Amino acid sequence: MASEPFTLRWGILATGGIAKTFTRDLLIPPSTRSVQDVHHEVAAAASSSSASRAQAFLNDLDAPSSAKAYGSYKELVTDSNVDIIYIATPHSHHYQHARLALDAGKHVLVEKPATVNVSQFTILQDLAKKRNLFFMEAVWTRFFPLSLEVVELISSGTLGEIKRVFADFSFWNDVENEFGTTHRMVNMDLAGGALLDLGIYSLTWVFQALYHAKKEKDRVSPKVVSTVSKYVTGADEQTTVLCDFNGAHAVATTSIRVASTPNGEHVGQDDIRIQGTLGDVTVNYAPRPKSYTLTPASSKSRGTPAEFKYETKDFDDSPGGGHGMFWEADECARCVRDGKLQSAVIEWKESEEVLRVMDVVRKQWGIVYPGGVESVEYPLEGFGL
Repeated sequence: MASEPFTLRWGILATGGIAKTFTRDLLIPPSTRSVQDVHHEVAAAASSSSASRAQAFLNDLDAPSSAKAYGSYKELVTDSNVDIIYIATPHSHHYQHARLALDAGKHVLVEKPATVNVSQFTILQDLAKKRNLFFMEAVWTRFFPLSLEVVELISSGTLGEIKRVFADFSFWNDVENEFGTTHRMVNMDLAGGALLDLGIYSLTWVFQALYHAKKEKDRVSPKVVSTVSKYVTGADEQTTVLCDFNGAHAVATTSIRVASTPNGEHVGQDDIRIQGTLGDVTVNYAPRPKSYTLTPASSKSRGTPAEFKYETKDFDDSPGGGHGMFWEADECARCVRDGKLQSAVIEWKESEEVLRVMDVVRKQWGIVYPGGVESVEYPLEGFGL
């Protein structure tokens, strides 16, 4: 007789758009994506403003009637029926809220970027280790079956030695009218800017190809140079990062002025290009990939040394509906079930390395967030604690 699936009980910290998307995915039966070993339960949600807002959030998503609504984050993290806290507040608040949850003895999945700098992240990972708690940055892209398969193609040597990566994730916006100066995307008080919000997806593909797919002994921190254009608030509106991984080059770009998909659809273009000595793999879209294309290298003098043919492979990015965020939730459940403190798909060290690149870029261009946003002091007033 098959054993019952492991059930992970979730507490949702914040009730904004990304929290709704993630929670909606939690409620999709895992069987729709051929997952039988884990199950998810929405046990509670909290808004820092009122319990009624949290209840409206749960009602809107048709969450189980047993799910509790709280008007403070402290109440949520002390609920004995909650195993793990999903943190969906602005980047500026991640450190404070993740520390609140870890201090309360809860496992944590915190939206990307996990913190705004390496110093904050180091403290959180040390705290998770000390308290024997699972802690992960929610880079949902990494857990798509397509992403896992592309990483395997690279690590197996199918593409030869990876020499170059181009990766972009950008949105076209009528910035002044849509964002003004207070929107989270450009608000320095909320750690706004293209790099932390969008550019992390470009860097995700760079690191999957030139860091994660390598054996641990061969992984290196890249040398970094960059160029930045700033918005009137001081946040970056367009950033280009050049990384050198011991001779392998990567260009990661992001913008809120021009788009990866100018008309909202992909027409004959792929946003990620990973080039090896035996050929290329391109991926259609950075955050939510649906297809990749393999192209073997060839020439008249060398022929085609690759052992693969030109091929485009399509994936279902949302089996059972939803947004595809359930795969990272499944990983959390398995790690908690198995007593793991971190996921092998995105280990603490790798999250730290990506943050370090973003720290370097911001330092190169004098982008400093005000108030306590970059502080490691805890607790701080004004963060909804």
